[in-house]
This record gives sequence, C-alpha cells and structure tokens, in this order.
Amino acid sequence: MEGASKTAMADGAAVSLTAGDLRAVFWPGFGMLGASLQNCGEELLRRIDDLETAKQKGNTAGIPLLYPWANRLGALHYRAAGRDVDLDPHSPFLHFDGHGLAMHGVPWGQIAWQVLETKQHSLRARLDWKLTDLLAVFPYPHSVEISIKISPTSLQLQTEVSADSESPVPISFGFHPYFGIPHVARAQWRLQLPAMKKLQLDARGIPAGASEAYGPFDGPLRQESFDDGFALLDEGEVFSLSGGEWKINISFLEGFRYAQVFGPADKEFVALEPMTAPANALISREGLRILEPGGRFSASFRIDVHSQKKRGE
Repeated sequence: MEGASKTAMADGAAVSLTAGDLRAVFWPGFGMLGASLQNCGEELLRRIDDLETAKQKGNTAGIPLLYPWANRLGALHYRAAGRDVDLDPHSPFLHFDGHGLAMHGVPWGQIAWQVLETKQHSLRARLDWKLTDLLAVFPYPHSVEISIKISPTSLQLQTEVSADSESPVPISFGFHPYFGIPHVARAQWRLQLPAMKKLQLDARGIPAGASEAYGPFDGPLRQESFDDGFALLDEGEVFSLSGGEWKINISFLEGFRYAQVFGPADKEFVALEPMTAPANALISREGLRILEPGGRFSASFRIDVHSQKKRGE
C-alpha cells in the first residue's frame, strides 16, 4: 500500500484527510477510490496491497464507488428511464464477472474526478457524465459530486447526483468498502447486522424476485461465508464489524435502501456495502428510482471507528 500511495502522490492524484488519530487517502484521479483508512497508523481497509494491478484488472479495492450501478446486471441489454442500452462486451469501460455479466459499472481506474475543494478535514469533487465513452454505458447526461468529511472518530461520504434539465437519471449506484480488523484472526471478528429482508439470489448472484425475513445477526464470523443482498427495513441502519480493541460501524444515513454483505470464509475481509438499489435494478426495475430532469438525489453513509488503541502503542 505504501508504494501505491507514493506513486499516486507523485502523480498529484492522492488527497489525504486527517483528524486526530484517523487518516484517510482518496484518489480523485482514479474514480475517487478510498485507498487507505488508518487509525493510529493501523490500516482498516483491505484489498489495497497492489492497487496498480487492481486498477489494470478493473477489480474493486479499498472503498470504491460502484457507478452507475452496483453489483451485476443480468444481461447486456437494459431499458431504463425510456432508453434502451446495449452494452459492448469488449468495452474497456466495463468489467465482467465469470458469467460474463457487467459488474459494478465503469471501473474506478477509468474515471477521473475534478477536485473542487480540499482542506485538512474535507474533500469535495465532481464528475460530469458527458463523455461519449461514459454515455455509451449509461446514456443519461448528469453530474455527480462527492463530499467527504473526516473527524477524529469518523469518515462520512455524501454523494449527490444532479440530472441535466433534459435528461432523467436512473439511480442504482453504491459503495463497496472492504474492512478488516488489525491483528485479530478473521474467525474471531464479530459481525452485527440489523433485521432486514434477505433477497433470494439465483446462481449468478442476481435477485430472483423473492425475499425473506432475516436477522438481526450478532456473532463471531468463525467459518461463516457471506455473499448476500438485503433490503433495509428503515434508513439509518447500522452495520458493525469488531474484534480485539477495534469496532467499525457503518451507518446508512440517507438514500441507501439496500445492502450487500460480502465476506468469503477464506478471505481476510468483510465488505459492508451501501447500495441505492439492488443488483440488476436497471433491468428488473425493482427498487430503481428515476431522478427527474433537473432533479437532485443525495445519499450518504458514515464509517465510525472506535478503538482503545492510542498512537504510539
């Protein structure tokens, strides 16, 4: 991670935010990727050891924005907000899973954001979705702003979508933060999830239309494996991962009505993913919101870090 951060800084792409013992690094030049989140010098993000390779392969890492859709689409054709879209299976602006399904929209390494303002405790950046290559994937001209604020115990991200005056915009984006607990074995991590509706998925990970009551869940991971989609019962839900002297809370503040929990038993991470719509919403239209021309949509979540550790210990 250290080498990747130095390279980004040399390119003028890294922005570091610091408050107390909490430090975050974002890469506006590469998709606004959250490349590091450290407390007292201990790294809390995962899959960031080789970000250059991740960028080349289109893999998710750290805290990536999944835009303009989160998770998978079940086909290369979708129709949303009155427009038909055929995705190019050979497009360098798309990433595909093992089933050939378009995954997580445009990979983070393909999009450069414009920094509007940066301070010690905050960062604001903008993306204008008007380039031909981007419109080929998602033909809805609009702009997106991300505002990030850090405090000694939290990191908050707010995303605001502004539709052009003549174009509606389907809302289906999300984030995919990968977390890990320092110096504690994964089996000993404790996961806490609220009561939700668990979405029934087919073999490709696409929601099949049914759901069932789930949770709340509160217990050690042991050998539990997660790759599940959920519909939240209320906004403002909190997801938690803890272990040893650490606890990480993810609060869904507004706009995120769905979540994905991804934590394979053989991997040293758990991803707790705020999503504005379920997987495949551009095709199924389930949970899909359409922003009217000239309208605005806002979604935000907060990462709270609680630790008994003090700097220098």
